Amino acid sequence: MSSPRTLILNLDTGIDDALALAYALGSPEVELAGVVAGYGNVTADVAARNTLALLRLLGHPEIPVYRGADRALAAEAAFEPPAGVVRIHGENGLGGQEVSGWCYAAPPSGADFLARALRSAADDLLYVPTGPLTDLAGTLVRAPELARTLPRVTLMGGALTVPGNVTPFAEANIHNDPEAADVVLSLGLRTRVIGLDVTYQVVLTREDTALWRELGTPAGRVFADMADHYISVYEKNNPHLGGCALHDPLAVAAAIDPTLVSCLSTNLRVELGEPARGRLVCDPDRLRDAEKSAEVALTVDAPRFLDEFRARVARALAAR
Repeated sequence: MSSPRTLILNLDTGIDDALALAYALGSPEVELAGVVAGYGNVTADVAARNTLALLRLLGHPEIPVYRGADRALAAEAAFEPPAGVVRIHGENGLGGQEVSGWCYAAPPSGADFLARALRSAADDLLYVPTGPLTDLAGTLVRAPELARTLPRVTLMGGALTVPGNVTPFAEANIHNDPEAADVVLSLGLRTRVIGLDVTYQVVLTREDTALWRELGTPAGRVFADMADHYISVYEKNNPHLGGCALHDPLAVAAAIDPTLVSCLSTNLRVELGEPARGRLVCDPDRLRDAEKSAEVALTVDAPRFLDEFRARVARALAAR
């Protein structure tokens, strides 16, 4: 077996980010080198605290956590999650689950870490942002040459062929900072976009969470209760799904194994004006360009992904 690839996650650590973290830790193909935790599902401080606590719960307190952006590029005030997001992820972002080991010291700057990591990135680096793209955009604004040298970035965000989940046009991660997303996509950075087009096709059920609880570990219980909270919200808001969508875990999975998804190659921009602010669109100025920087996932091998998700997350939870 080849050496594990280096993985950096950029989370806004709510429930599906926690599931993505467990998926990554249960994946032998990668070694998690660090996590940048910023605003989105929660504030940046809460995201960092959640990430530190989850890593400790999962037996990996050695993995460094860095504090990411606390607001969108154009925002004057620090982000506070709206009431609808609090209902989805709970007051603490983890469905109300109190994770032991909450001792917390302010982590170092995510901007500095990300700039260093991306400047020295090898071809095998996997960088997966699953929240607003503010941290990545800030790095590219300071060093735009990185857009041409970085390995492909797999991000969770957007909705190209389906409606958004915040407005009819916009998905939450892009909607939280459309300017940042437009910077990332307009500079020609190679991206793999894992959006609502595919994430609503992969669903976690209560049958799955019951198996985690049966593991008999503290991590199994916490993750089962946390995910059951998430499923309860989906049962009210999206009852036709039969569970909760696995947005962020699918992005991590597609970074590790791109054959899980089939993609449309195109060049993208983000609508910045109303009424479609935050909408992903094909860039009209680059429609005829031979080089396409974005790969937008439109279909997913759901059975294969779900089998891998169950096995990898169970591996991470069983260990603790």
